[in-house]
Amino acid sequence: MVHVGIGYDVHAFAEGRKLVLGGVEIPHPFGLEGHSDADVLMHAICDAVLGALGEVDIGHFFPNTDPRWKDVSSKVFLEEASRQAIFRNGKIVNVDATIIAQEPTIFPHLDKMKLNIAEALALNVRHVGIKATTNEKMGFIGRCEGIAAMAVAGVDLPE
Repeated sequence: MVHVGIGYDVHAFAEGRKLVLGGVEIPHPFGLEGHSDADVLMHAICDAVLGALGEVDIGHFFPNTDPRWKDVSSKVFLEEASRQAIFRNGKIVNVDATIIAQEPTIFPHLDKMKLNIAEALALNVRHVGIKATTNEKMGFIGRCEGIAAMAVAGVDLPE
């Protein structure tokens, strides 16, 4: 039976950090504030997979109070979400995500993001959907104060 989970993450822009989305370093004057690499896309997908498994969120697996996770690549988090599915004899079927950012332009980086996420989750790249949109200049995202991402994941689990 396929179980579906949803994930959401948001981080503010911060000076002196690299901007990493979907495991891709994107040229931009600001990165995202966070304990790890603050990859909102990978964090949202991780929460979606964990949600489909009926698990708690990413913060319980990788608390921002634990120095082991300081500046770590969020690919580690996705790989653990995949291991959790395998541990339950499950198989991640697909993920679909949307990045919400007024800037920078995301489209040129989507293919590489999809490859990185597919690799971390041991998925066929055709089963990874990523889209990007702006916030039409409204709210904190529209004022270029941060980036958000939302995701859904399907995980086939035995009854």
